[in-house]
Amino acid sequence: MSGHSKWSTIKRQKGAKDATRGATFTKLGNAIAIAARSGTDPDTNFSLRLAIDKAKSSNMPMTNIQRSIDRVKDKSADQLQEVLYEGYGPSGVAIMVEAATDNLNRTYPDVRLAFTKHGGNMAEKGAVAFQFDRKGQIRVKGKGDEIELAAIEAGADDVFSEDNETVIYCNPSNLSKVRDNLTAVGLEVVEAELSYIPNSSVEIKDRDTAGKIMRLMEALEDLDDVTNTYVNFDISEEFLNV
Repeated sequence: MSGHSKWSTIKRQKGAKDATRGATFTKLGNAIAIAARSGTDPDTNFSLRLAIDKAKSSNMPMTNIQRSIDRVKDKSADQLQEVLYEGYGPSGVAIMVEAATDNLNRTYPDVRLAFTKHGGNMAEKGAVAFQFDRKGQIRVKGKGDEIELAAIEAGADDVFSEDNETVIYCNPSNLSKVRDNLTAVGLEVVEAELSYIPNSSVEIKDRDTAGKIMRLMEALEDLDDVTNTYVNFDISEEFLNV
């Protein structure tokens, strides 16, 4: 795997521009409701466990979490569906947008508007996805040779160091096993999720283009129905404050 999830790192550093705490909880709740369709017990549904852990790390109240799980059982509630949009941004960067929605007639125009307003365009299904690999992504506190070795022994495919954390990629089907193995050897798991990792990167060399791309990605992130975004740029640190 030659690419790296630079956008994932930037979102964490910049605080992922959610307009309000309510909007954040909406996204987290939708992710929980989607995961709960495969089973409402987090002990037997690893995807639900991941969604709940992410919600807890954002201080989402347990009442909100339970309400999201119960939505699956409520036949009168509008049922959510997952949808994956693909598109291109300035300089031809490839973008994937995951959404959870109960109204495609609302979500699609919102996503399309974000693209067109910021110099991008949506693409046909499959036109962009081949530029990404589906991977399990785990972040643990700390870095160094010992942690990298522990990650490899736990089943990691790739390991990267970032600031004071180590980012670990693994086969999606092994995400639960690798996470549990890391925890078992005493490493503190900060985050674990399924992600789309670019298999190549587009280098952004000027501030103006960087600004356009960042504004597009933040506009997509601001949409309540959007649960995650992925992009294959390689952007210089000096261009982040745009």
